Amino acid sequence: MKGRIKISSALISVFDKTGLEPLIKKLKSFGVSFYSTGGTETFIKGLGHSVTSVESITEYPSILGGRVKTLHPKIFGGILNRQEEASDQSTIKKFGIPQIDLVIVDLYPFEETVFSGAKESEIIEKIDVGGIALIRAAAKNFKDVLCVSSKEYYSDFLSMLEENKGETSIDDRKNFSVKSFLTSSNYDSAILKYFQKNEKLTLRYGENPHQKGEFIGPIEKMIEKISGKDLSYNNLLDIDAALNLMSEFKNEKTSFGIFKHTNACGFATRSNTKKAYIDSLAGDPVSAFGGILISNSEIDLETANEINSLFFEILISPSFSDKSKKKLLEKKKNRVLIVLNPEYNLPKKNFRSCLNGTIHQTRDNHTDSIENLNYVTNLKPSKNQIEDLLFGSKISKHTKSNTIVLVKNKQLLGSGTGQTSRVDALRQAIEKSKKFKFDLKNAVMISDAFFPFPDCVEIAQKEGINSILQPGGSINDHLSINYCNKNNLSMVFSGIRHFKH
Repeated sequence: MKGRIKISSALISVFDKTGLEPLIKKLKSFGVSFYSTGGTETFIKGLGHSVTSVESITEYPSILGGRVKTLHPKIFGGILNRQEEASDQSTIKKFGIPQIDLVIVDLYPFEETVFSGAKESEIIEKIDVGGIALIRAAAKNFKDVLCVSSKEYYSDFLSMLEENKGETSIDDRKNFSVKSFLTSSNYDSAILKYFQKNEKLTLRYGENPHQKGEFIGPIEKMIEKISGKDLSYNNLLDIDAALNLMSEFKNEKTSFGIFKHTNACGFATRSNTKKAYIDSLAGDPVSAFGGILISNSEIDLETANEINSLFFEILISPSFSDKSKKKLLEKKKNRVLIVLNPEYNLPKKNFRSCLNGTIHQTRDNHTDSIENLNYVTNLKPSKNQIEDLLFGSKISKHTKSNTIVLVKNKQLLGSGTGQTSRVDALRQAIEKSKKFKFDLKNAVMISDAFFPFPDCVEIAQKEGINSILQPGGSINDHLSINYCNKNNLSMVFSGIRHFKH
């Protein structure tokens, strides 16, 4: 692999000539020869510099109204040949292919054309083919070629030219290669977004009524809205949160959850849907007002009669009996009822906008189970306590951090959500539990992360909580373990942290 390469030749093909003149002048001062076509060729000649036309190299004119200009082996061979490969050099010599050290491209303004409200035929013509191919070829062969893929990078390139006196280093070429693939990726994403317009759902509004929102994707593969008003941005976030938690109970006994601002404010597993709903509602009947409801079993008439008195935004279920649909929509036609696709699969990755880009991560697919529990105290939790701890762990995993979840008999008693202090999260969970008349004696506590100090364990024990699940991993784990042993509490470590931001 070569280190420094002197730029001897450049292929320049840009739609927008803004900012190009200083580059041409600087390159010419270093003795660089130019290859170009069409408007860019005319522009360079207008600056008083000689330029070799692409057509004179390919011996083929620009055809199809300019759709095909640079797509030719003599152009791409000049970009993609490997200068250290003897066979490549023999080939380009045999066919009279010029070596190209630098490619400068500015793509057709596809997004700008879309936003202008242009006709589809005009938009299609602004899908750059030759330019994007030049970028990918030059970026791929960064060992020998530097690619400037957008006028956004002209300033960086000009500074590099001046500093290196017309030469490029391997680090320079690789750096611009990364920029080029970013240009290519963003351009293709814009085109995909345009063609996915049939999969675009215009939302009632964004996070607030003055914001616009849209969802792009095959939403019908996950859910089907069978009644009610258009969904909003917040609705979809809540639906997503509800689905993610309920997916943990997909093949388990009847479970019901109530969500507010993406956190479960009520959740219970029971023998039938009606009981599960009643005990879920009991967890926080105040927050349930205007909430998102979800069940992992059919909504029957008995359950619908119970739910009917609650004002809610959305009810999600695998199915609704005909009688339950009639009851729920009898007097409130705008109620949103959503049927879950039984074959729905959650994405394997999570994406989020961040700064001036996106971040992504693999989905948290780990569900705590009895097999990964580490019993760290003298007293071991009972079978029922273990069931409650694992039930609560699923809820904790899908609650905003810092969180503490309190559970008894597979019912969410209270949770502290999104607190900056774990102690505050516990105090909030206790306060909510007491507010709705729950007895915390023999309840269990679940934490999404370790306890750096034994304060939470001490507070929990004084409230009657007698079994705890946490991931462990603090240098002070022994302090919490010692407190549990002295006060006859059981505690298990899961070994896995479940932060959610």
